[in-house]
Amino acid sequence: MAAAAEPGARTWPGSGSPRLGSPAGSPVLGISGRTRPGSGPERTSRAIGSAAPGHSFRKVTLTKPTFCHLCSDFIWGLAGFLCDVCNFMSHEKCLKQVKTPCTSIAPSLVRVPVAHCFGSLGLYKRKFCVVCRKSLEVPAFRCEVCELHVHPDCVPFACSDCRQCHQDGQQDYDTYHHHWREGNLPSGARCEVCRKTCGSSDVLAGVRCEWCGVQAHSVCSTALAPECTFGRLRSMVLPPSCVRLLSRNFSKMHCFRIPETMVLELGDGDDGVDGSAAIGTGREVLTATESTKQTLKIFDGNDSMRKNQFRLVTVSRLARNEEVMEAALRAYYISEDPKDFQLQALPLSGNAQALGKAGTTEEEASKGSCPRDSVPEAWVIRSLPRTQEILKIYPGWLKVGVAYVSIRVNSQSTARSVVQEVLPLFGQQVEDKERFQLIEVLMSSRQVQRTVLADEEPLLDRLRDIRQTSVRQVSQTRFYVAETRATAPRVSLFVGGLPPGLSPQDYSNLLHEAMATKAAVVSVSHVYSLQGAVILDVTCFAEAERLYMLARDTAVHGRPLTALVLPDVLHTKLPPDCCPLLVFVNPKSGGLKGRELLCSFRKLLNPHQVFELTNGGPLPGFHLFSQVPSFRVLVCGGDGTVGWVLAALEETRRHLACPEPSVAILPLGTGNDLGRVLRWGAGYSGEDPFSVLVSVDEADAVLMDRWTILLDAHEIDSPENNVVETEPPKIVQMNNYCGIGIDAELSLDFHQAREEEPGKFTSRFHNKGVYVRVGLQKISHSRSLHKEIRLQVEQQEVELPSIEGLIFINIPSWGSGADLWGSDNDSRFEKPRIDDGLLEVVGVTGVVHMGQVQGGLRSGIRIAQGSYFRVTLLKATPVQVDGEPWVQAPGHMIISATAPKVHMLRKAKQKPRKAGAIRDTRVDTLPAPEGNPL
Repeated sequence: MAAAAEPGARTWPGSGSPRLGSPAGSPVLGISGRTRPGSGPERTSRAIGSAAPGHSFRKVTLTKPTFCHLCSDFIWGLAGFLCDVCNFMSHEKCLKQVKTPCTSIAPSLVRVPVAHCFGSLGLYKRKFCVVCRKSLEVPAFRCEVCELHVHPDCVPFACSDCRQCHQDGQQDYDTYHHHWREGNLPSGARCEVCRKTCGSSDVLAGVRCEWCGVQAHSVCSTALAPECTFGRLRSMVLPPSCVRLLSRNFSKMHCFRIPETMVLELGDGDDGVDGSAAIGTGREVLTATESTKQTLKIFDGNDSMRKNQFRLVTVSRLARNEEVMEAALRAYYISEDPKDFQLQALPLSGNAQALGKAGTTEEEASKGSCPRDSVPEAWVIRSLPRTQEILKIYPGWLKVGVAYVSIRVNSQSTARSVVQEVLPLFGQQVEDKERFQLIEVLMSSRQVQRTVLADEEPLLDRLRDIRQTSVRQVSQTRFYVAETRATAPRVSLFVGGLPPGLSPQDYSNLLHEAMATKAAVVSVSHVYSLQGAVILDVTCFAEAERLYMLARDTAVHGRPLTALVLPDVLHTKLPPDCCPLLVFVNPKSGGLKGRELLCSFRKLLNPHQVFELTNGGPLPGFHLFSQVPSFRVLVCGGDGTVGWVLAALEETRRHLACPEPSVAILPLGTGNDLGRVLRWGAGYSGEDPFSVLVSVDEADAVLMDRWTILLDAHEIDSPENNVVETEPPKIVQMNNYCGIGIDAELSLDFHQAREEEPGKFTSRFHNKGVYVRVGLQKISHSRSLHKEIRLQVEQQEVELPSIEGLIFINIPSWGSGADLWGSDNDSRFEKPRIDDGLLEVVGVTGVVHMGQVQGGLRSGIRIAQGSYFRVTLLKATPVQVDGEPWVQAPGHMIISATAPKVHMLRKAKQKPRKAGAIRDTRVDTLPAPEGNPL
C-alpha cells in the first residue's frame, strides 16, 4: 500500500493543490470526422517522455501551420510533438514545462467533484473544446456556471470540475484555491506574472481563474499564490462558504434555477451514426474502405451498447491486434495496461471472436499481423478477470496530510475491511471504526452521484460490475471514507402563483389539496400574502423532490404554480466588507442580450445571486437575501422591469435586514429614461459585463421619489335593472412619469401591436419604428383633452390650456431621452430634481408637438408643480404609467408621494485614463490572505 501526499506530483499547475480546471484531450484515431489541426498522419515509432502527467508524446510531421498549446507560439519547421491520447501539440523545448494533464488521468486530479450545467446547443465562434482541443465549428455545449465549452460527443469525457458555489455537507471549504480553466481567453489577455500575451485565437492556451479572473500562462501560474481572493469583485460576490444547499435529489439546473432544455441524447436509435460524430462520418468511412485503413465501431460496455453510443476508430487493415486494442482504449481515454482488456465482437454469442490478453486471438498468436477484411465491424471492450486490484481511497474530511491512499483489494476485501485498513493511514486512530463508511462517488460531467456501500459489499465484484457497465466509468469513480453522520435534511422550496391575500393556514390547506403535502415533513415557514407565494420547509429529500416536480405541473384556480429550490445564506459568516450584489435579469428585454447577460453574470458572480425574472419574479431573490445585513441590487431590463423590482422591494421591505438596498440599472428596454437620468446610458450595446459590475461597485448612491396613484372607486351604470356597480380602488406605483391622453394612446397602440406579434419586437430600432408609425396615424387626431378632465394641485383647481395630453414627470427624461420640462428658468417653479418631493405637470398639444419635443425643438407646456394631485376623468381616457398603458374609466386619480424614497445608484463620471496605465482590472492585486491551503 502507498500514500500520496497532497501536494503530489499530479498538481495543476504545480501550485500545491490539485487542479480544478478541465484538461484537454481526445482520441486521435478517426473518432469524430474532424481532422487534427496542424499535423499529418506521419508519426515516428519512438515515444517521447514527458514530465506532464498522463501524456504520451510522439514526434510527428507537420503538414500545415501549427501552434504550440503551451506557449501559443508558431512551431517552425516540420516536426512537432503530439500526445497520442489527446491532441496537445508542443515544441520540443516546451515538453519539460507542460503542466496540462492528459484527459486519461484528468478525473483523478479533480479536487472536489462538481457537475456542470450544460444549456442548449449553440454556436460559439473562436472557442475551443476543452476535451478535444479542437475548434467549435459545429453546435456545442457551454456550461452555464463556468467557462467550459465542449463538443456534444466530448461531454461524456469532460471532468466534473465545475465551480463549487455552495456548501452541500460533503466537503465544505472555508479557503478557496484558484479554479483554473484552460484556454478560450481573449486574444489580448495579459499574463499576470510576465505581463506578456497569454491568450490565443489559434489554440487552447493559457489559464484563467473562474472566480477572480486572473489570467496567466500555465507555466507562469505556478508563481501565483494558490489561494483565491475573488479578485476585483470580491465585495460583490456571495462567498460560496456562506451559502448552504443540501441538494441530494436535485440537479445543478434545479439548484441554480436554470430552465431545463431538451438536450439531444446522442446516438440513441440512430444506427450507423456515432454518438460523437454526426458530421463527416459517412465520408470518413467511405474513404477508409477504399484505402488501406478500416473504421471500427467500439463500445465500452453494456451501457453504451444499450444506448447505441460508440466511438469510431480507424486502423490499418494490416495492424496488429494489440495496436487495435491500444487504439480502442485511447478512444475512451483509458490509460490502463492494454493486456488487462480484450475486444469482443458484436453480436456476442458463444463462439464470439475475442481479441485476447495480448491483443491476439489464439489462432493468430503465431502470426505477426493479419488481414482484417473478415473482422466484424462492431466491438466491445471487456476487462479480463482480475484476482486483485490497486484501489485509491480518498478521505471524506478536510485537512488531511494526504490526498488519497492506495491499497490492494482481493476477493476477500469488503467495504468494512477497507475502512478498517485505511483509517490508520489517514491518521484516524479511533477505537470505534464502525462510525465510518465507504462511499462510492460517480463523477460524470452532468451529475455527481454518491452511493453508500454496504459493509459486506465485495469490492472486487463491485469494480467488475462497474467495468461491465462501462470500462471508462472506473476512471470516473472514486471511493471515500467518511464518518457516518445523521444529516438532518432541510430543503427550502419557493412556491408562487397562489391566490393572494390568504392566511398561512389557508395556504397550507390549499397546498395540501393541490399536491397532497405531508404535514409531518412539510411546513410553511414564510408567507408573502400580497404576492401569493409561500416558502416551504421540507425535512425529507424524497418529499421535496416530489413536491418540486409536481408543483411545476399543477395549477391553482387556473394559474400555474412556480417552484424553485432556494439555498440558505449563512449571513453570520459573511466578511465585514462584503456587500453582495443581487442581480435580476429580464431575458425578454433587449432581444437576445438579456439571455447572454444572464449567463455572463452567473460566471462572474456566484450563480446563486443571479435571478431570472421570468422564473418566479423578484420575490425569490429578496427572500434569499432577507437576512443579509447589507446588499445592493442590479436590475437588467427596461423601465417596466425596474418598476416591477422596486414594487417588489417596497412590498418585502419589512422582511429585509437591509430595508433600503441601493438599486442600479442596466438598461435593456426601448426608452430607458430612468437609466439615462442615472447615467447608465440609452441602452446596453454589448459592453463587457465585468466593466458593468465594476461601474456598479463605483456608483454613487442617490435618492429618488416614488409616487402612488390611487384610481378611486367610481360608479358604473349596469344595463340590467339600472343597478349601479362600484369598481374597487386600484393602486399603481410610479417612478418616471404618468401620461393621460395622446401620449398614453400611442403607448396603448404600441402595446396592442406587440401583443399581436411579440416575436417581431426584439430590437429597440424596430420598436421605435412602430412608435413612429402609430404616431403618424394619430397626427390629425383631436379629442380636446382639457374639456374631458379636471386637475387639482395641492387641493386648488388649475385651469388647463388647450391640450391633447397631460403628463406628470418625476425625472428629467421622457419618451427616450426628451426633456419635456425644458431647461429655461422660470420664477414660478423650482428647478426639478428626482428627490425634491415634487412632480412637474406638462401638457402637449398633439403628435406634432410631441415630435418637436423629441427632436429638441420645443419643450412642453408647463402647467404646475406640486406633491399632491387629483385628476377627475369625465370620460374613459387612455392612461399610461411608466410605459404600461390601459383605458381608465371615468372617475378620480389621486397622485401622492410614497414614503420612503428609494435608494438608487448613479453611475460615476468616467475619469480620464492616464497614458500607459493599461491593466486588466479583473486581476486581484492584493496579496493573498495568510493561512495554509486546504
